Amino acid sequence: MTKPVWIIDDDRSIRWVLEKSLLREGIDFKSFASADEALRGLSQETPQVVVSDIRMPGMSGLDFLQVLHQRYPQIPVIIMTAYSDLESAVTAFQGGAFEYLPKPFDINQAVALIRRALEQSRRKAEEVEAVTVVADILGQAPAMQEVFRAIGRLSQSHATVLINGESGSGKELVARALHRHSPRAAQPFIAINTAAIPKDLLESELFGHERGAFTGAAAMRRGRFEQAEGGTLFLDEIGDMPADLQTCLLRVLSDGHYYRVGGHQPIKANVRIITATHQNLDERVKQGLFREDLFHRLNVIRLRLPPLRERREDIPLLAKYFLQKSARELAVEPKQFSEATLRYLSVQDFPGNVRQLENLCHWLTVMTPSQVVEIADLPNEWRGSETETASVASGGGDWCSALAETAAQALQRGDERIMDTLTQQFERTLILQALQHTHGRRIEAAILLGIGRNTLTRKIQELGLEPDGDTPS
Repeated sequence: MTKPVWIIDDDRSIRWVLEKSLLREGIDFKSFASADEALRGLSQETPQVVVSDIRMPGMSGLDFLQVLHQRYPQIPVIIMTAYSDLESAVTAFQGGAFEYLPKPFDINQAVALIRRALEQSRRKAEEVEAVTVVADILGQAPAMQEVFRAIGRLSQSHATVLINGESGSGKELVARALHRHSPRAAQPFIAINTAAIPKDLLESELFGHERGAFTGAAAMRRGRFEQAEGGTLFLDEIGDMPADLQTCLLRVLSDGHYYRVGGHQPIKANVRIITATHQNLDERVKQGLFREDLFHRLNVIRLRLPPLRERREDIPLLAKYFLQKSARELAVEPKQFSEATLRYLSVQDFPGNVRQLENLCHWLTVMTPSQVVEIADLPNEWRGSETETASVASGGGDWCSALAETAAQALQRGDERIMDTLTQQFERTLILQALQHTHGRRIEAAILLGIGRNTLTRKIQELGLEPDGDTPS
């Protein structure tokens, strides 16, 4: 569904002309008399294209362009102004404007320009969607954006990378993305879970073996290092690698050569090493369970992949994606989540992280009878008590989202001392609710809140909650 074109101009006549022309062309639109008003509107929806004046009371069009471009770089912005000077034009294009439209303008040319911008916006949206599906890594949360930025910064690097993250958080996906965006992208990516292979087979798995090297070695076998030649070798769960294999790996990283099991000819290794673990390697080094010299070899660049509970805002995005992915794999019509179900999933902890969410979506694709997935369709182990489920489904349990929205709006307005203001509102709400629950009895309220009575009394005074008469204590 195409989103509206936003018109931002303090000149009512300009807005009127553009509105009538877009209405005649069947193009949906929305008008704003100031950039500040449009900025507030961003918290509710996003436009397909923006047509904005430069000079307006309050925030300028260029300032709005900068804010919009930081959040939604794919949205084309057409800057229009009666002040046709070189500096404005250069600043507009440097800020990421799609086009510069000097006033007065021919309305037919303006509409044609808007159509071009709409076409580019749709094309970019399709490109972003295609890249997302290929990448298989999704995330709008700040912690994930940091991971994406790191992948971008490492795109021309051969550096060794250590990925820290809980089981199921997507460490191999990040490793594959690092490889795909590296100079070695055309060469093999080989992954091996060092914890899943028996200790006596791991050396042969990594380095290969010569014929007759041990019982059952009927032929020469190339190991993972040889298979990854010129490319990337991903060693998952490196923290569980046996001590003698740690020594072998250190030798390869130190002198760049290795030997097949039973072999006598050194083989030169041209492989980028990416490792991952769910364990705290610093602690394992202190405990003597992991070689310190190997740790320093691997810990050149460290990336921390956040667990899903630390980026709950990504859960709806991931859930929708995995539901579509499962439908494609099973060749069935994709199902959809109800808003209540998405809210419910967003407050779950997901100890198995992204992998657990993907497995859940696959189960729902197979087992849910209707096209819309409701909370009642979730497996029994996912459904809490009826009261808890109803609270979350109605949005009452997701107060953190409401707080995030309030903070976002305050930041957009440019408010100051946001932490103090919101903290006072938070404390005021808790104290008033506790006093109401205890009918004004402060000692009981303080016990329920987990603070001292004197602390409660002080906060009542600081927050201006002191009643005219004496409150029972």
